[in-house]
Amino acid sequence: MSIPRLLNSLALFAMLTTSFTLCAQSKLKLQVTGVKGALKDNVDIYLQKFREDDAIPGLSFHSELEREVRTALEALGYYHSEVLIEASADQPHTITLHVNAGEPVRIDTADIQLLGDAANDEEFLALRQQQAPAVGKVLHQGQYDGFKQALRHLALRKGYFDARFTESRLEVAAELNKAFVHLHFDSGTRYKFGEVSFHGNQIETERLYSMLPFAPDDPYHVNKLGELNQTLAASGWFSSILVEGDVENINQYHLPIEVNLEPERRNIIETGIGYSTDIGPRLKLNWHKPWLNKAGHSLRSDMAISEIEQSVEAAYKLPLTTAATDFYQVQLGFRNRDNEDTASRESNLLLERYWLLSDEWYRTVSVRWLYEDFVQADQRDNISLIMPGVSYNRTRQKGGAMPYWANRLSLRVEVSDEAWGSDASFVRLRGRAGWIGSAGDNHRFVTRVDGGAILMETLRSLPPSLRFFAGGDNSIRGYSYETVGPRNDDGELTGGRYMLTGSLEYQYRVSGNWWLATFTDYGSAWDDTPDWVQGVGVGVRWASPVGPVRLDFAFGLDQPGGGSGFQLHFSLGPEL
Repeated sequence: MSIPRLLNSLALFAMLTTSFTLCAQSKLKLQVTGVKGALKDNVDIYLQKFREDDAIPGLSFHSELEREVRTALEALGYYHSEVLIEASADQPHTITLHVNAGEPVRIDTADIQLLGDAANDEEFLALRQQQAPAVGKVLHQGQYDGFKQALRHLALRKGYFDARFTESRLEVAAELNKAFVHLHFDSGTRYKFGEVSFHGNQIETERLYSMLPFAPDDPYHVNKLGELNQTLAASGWFSSILVEGDVENINQYHLPIEVNLEPERRNIIETGIGYSTDIGPRLKLNWHKPWLNKAGHSLRSDMAISEIEQSVEAAYKLPLTTAATDFYQVQLGFRNRDNEDTASRESNLLLERYWLLSDEWYRTVSVRWLYEDFVQADQRDNISLIMPGVSYNRTRQKGGAMPYWANRLSLRVEVSDEAWGSDASFVRLRGRAGWIGSAGDNHRFVTRVDGGAILMETLRSLPPSLRFFAGGDNSIRGYSYETVGPRNDDGELTGGRYMLTGSLEYQYRVSGNWWLATFTDYGSAWDDTPDWVQGVGVGVRWASPVGPVRLDFAFGLDQPGGGSGFQLHFSLGPEL
């Protein structure tokens, strides 16, 4: 290698080494003083564009910083800012920007006009009242642009498809600290729903028409299309649903709606294996026929097998006007149970009528025939009951499978009387309430109250499935499943006429989907006088894709003999 080429290579190597060393050692630090709140936040956003390897100390870089700060402040209406940049020779990458925002530009003229059908539309009038630039307010270009965008979005949602700005001007006289806004929004005519056509459906068209949340000639609103989509999906009849406007066949401001459907499979089989400390390992097999005929009738059969309980149930559903929320259902079920001092075989035949009421309440009116052959402690008997009943329940939540907010309320009343062929006369009440709340992203609270009462003279005329017991995963933790309740002279469980339990739980997120919990449960099941018991403990929660997985280490503080017992509880499913 020649001497000149060697010298050139050494020089290039030295330049690269020096550059790498400067970049490795360079740590750009920008500090902003003199402004706070929204002004500082916007300045910080604009300064995020500068990376460490972009920082080359000098007048050019300082000028670029100053331009970005001024631009950030002008976006919020401050056109007379002063920026003083301070940097030492020893630490050129530590830069302090002293900012004086100056006097803001305020809106002097707000010429906001709504034209067309939107001039009398309450939602547009409310939007103008809440978001439109107003005289005397500091100019905020982001809010100005946001108001324009909100007008466009609202117009599309409500069917003003020809809407446009006939005038859109924002003028700034910085030397006068004044801004002049001229926005004229002409919505044109609001479109209406046209005829609805269904394609690919295996369910009779008349039934699908009865599920429409709108009628032809109603004013268009995109939310109605979303509601139709949800209603069709909730029916379970279809595997694919596409609801869209037929824009090519608009006629006199009427938009036809096309609904393209694909039938759900005729047979759906589901299998599953689960485990909880209440009932141990459990095998499930479900067979579902989502639609049996053009009327949309459906059939579902569920089987569950565990060590202490085996059950099979079939339900035939007859939809009415709104298939998902308004229907009749006939259920036939058999259950065999052998747990603690209870051994029973029961048969249930149930006729139910469902309604969805206002505020998301469901009402169910039912008539149930129950036959139960059982041994409960020292009693062996078989009992036949006919029980009309009514129930109300509502569940609301936000935040997916492990919600940050939820509440659940339910109440059921069943009546039996010898006058219509039952072996016993009584009134059975059962209620449950639960609430989930959050404080920030890392703190959750779960509370539950569960209670019941049987109004009758003697409990011996009632089968075990209707008596009350407490204890277990979703009751009083620290006690085994259904082991809290009245006992006979031999210490055997007899069940109670009354039951009341409550739970209070705090959860803290330790990382990602993992939470730690601490809790206390309190309650009793009794016949004459309650014997209250308490459980306390700690637990682990995992927010799995299919719902919360709960592992609890619980201590029963009121075990027989005054001692405390330990129970390990494991369960999967909703917390309320």
